[in-house]
Amino acid sequence: MGYVRVSTERQADEGVSLDAQRAKLRAHCAALDLELVAIEADEGVSAKTLDRPALQRALATLRDHRADALLVPKLDRLTRRVVDLGHLIETYFAEGRWALVSVADQIDTRTAAGRMTLFILMTVAQWEREAIGERTADALAHLKAEGVRLGRPPLGWRHTAATDSTTGRRVLVTVKEDLAAVARIRTLREEGGSYAAIALQLTAEGHPSQRGGRWLPNTVRRVWLRSAPELPG
Repeated sequence: MGYVRVSTERQADEGVSLDAQRAKLRAHCAALDLELVAIEADEGVSAKTLDRPALQRALATLRDHRADALLVPKLDRLTRRVVDLGHLIETYFAEGRWALVSVADQIDTRTAAGRMTLFILMTVAQWEREAIGERTADALAHLKAEGVRLGRPPLGWRHTAATDSTTGRRVLVTVKEDLAAVARIRTLREEGGSYAAIALQLTAEGHPSQRGGRWLPNTVRRVWLRSAPELPG
């Protein structure tokens, strides 16, 4: 039983990635004289969960004894999480049940060596993702401690393609129309206007919001609470 997956709708629409994965499965079965019962495909679905329609159909094929093994082009098509892989192995691919075969990783759980290699690869992959997450969190914490604003700039400012020669960060410039809206919010707020009333007033006056839509009370509140950053240098 074969299983393939692409994680984005664009890849699914183009079909190139799916076709390439199917071709690998067919070539592998032809080389080893194996019967390929069918190929199930999840199109535009993430590997963050095992609750995927095509994957569940493929596993049901094993449970119904219509296939002896699950064949995938690469392990990350099946799952990217060690905990999910462990569940699959315990439930389906333990010794004496069904086999898991990965073409690109050269893994076959019908052998002890194949099972060991499988666990090593997935454990290393999980460790790498967690290490990257820790490094990213440390870097963001450092930037925050240095007073660097993170995320989308406040209304009235935008990033340019240019970078600061000292910090390497993208340069911020003012947006005149947006700054006019910010000034209007401050004026109306200082006059005692509510967020809802200010939102209606801004929309009526034709001030553009940061996303280009109509003004909402929560949007007005965020603009009021966020102070505009200073230009670098």
